[in-house]
Amino acid sequence: MLHLPLALLAGLFPGGGNGDALQEPISFHLIQIASFANSSWAQNQGSGWLDDLQIHGWDSQAGTAVFLKPWSKGNFTDDEVAELVDIFRLYLFGFIKEVQERAHDFQLEYPFNIQGIAGCELHSGGAIVSFLRGALGGVDFLSIKNRSCAPSPESGARGQKFCALVSQYKGICDIVEKLLLESCPKFLLGVLEAGKEDLQRQVKPEAWLSSSPGPGHGHVRLACHVSGFYPKPVWVTWAMGEQEQQGTQRGDTLPNADGTWYLRATLDVEAGKAAGLACRVKHSSLGGRDIVLYWGHPSYTGSIILAVLLSSSVFLLCLALWFFRHRRSYQDIL
Repeated sequence: MLHLPLALLAGLFPGGGNGDALQEPISFHLIQIASFANSSWAQNQGSGWLDDLQIHGWDSQAGTAVFLKPWSKGNFTDDEVAELVDIFRLYLFGFIKEVQERAHDFQLEYPFNIQGIAGCELHSGGAIVSFLRGALGGVDFLSIKNRSCAPSPESGARGQKFCALVSQYKGICDIVEKLLLESCPKFLLGVLEAGKEDLQRQVKPEAWLSSSPGPGHGHVRLACHVSGFYPKPVWVTWAMGEQEQQGTQRGDTLPNADGTWYLRATLDVEAGKAAGLACRVKHSSLGGRDIVLYWGHPSYTGSIILAVLLSSSVFLLCLALWFFRHRRSYQDIL
């Protein structure tokens, strides 16, 4: 565990020098998905993530990392990055070979997938905690706890056997420990600093309402759509006055093509009881001013349509006046 000076935290996350600016841990992690079709064919997929933002890819054909952001290397030098890429290349090649050779010993039946995630996360207050977890076919298999391999209860005897095997490779364990406890925290802080301008951008959400038939007779499903916001954390609910409606259902927060996010919150109510309900949206970009859309009231979209209609009416009126004025002039000539 590494403790980050609070002064540095204040620089990375302005607005909370005491560390309160971090509402949730921020992590950098690598994800590996190894697919084994049979004893002679296997493939690795790798990616690097800063929370939900992918900043690295892995080119399996070339055996090298792909940097998806200008600041994806953090404050590491090209030589340090090249050294890490070499380590991961050797690891991924060796991992495939080792699993194929021991598939029978561990009673692995083809086809199967192995997933792994490793990284570190920065907590409020400045502590950085590292982690490593592995899964087999989507089921937890092992994790690293207190610098040692810990099989999950779901893995049974196979997990214990695997951890016993891993412990024999002391050199590899030392490298993994150094990567998790030294390289990862340094890289995480460097990426946060290098990408600060991009990561701290604020984009205000747009919100609109819609409805559809509800699941029961005489019911309606109200939907509040919130889109185009960044960063990802957002609070959306249906409310009556200040009272949040417990039946509010929130979908997954989905990415837009431009890097912003979208979320929909729905509420099923009796059609006659929808009046007075409102969708309330809170987001860091709004400066403490919530977006509140009342069901049944003219929406922003409706205002736009009204403005277009008014503009069209004024245009038609002007066109009519011009026509009659010139028609009279033509009659005088004739």
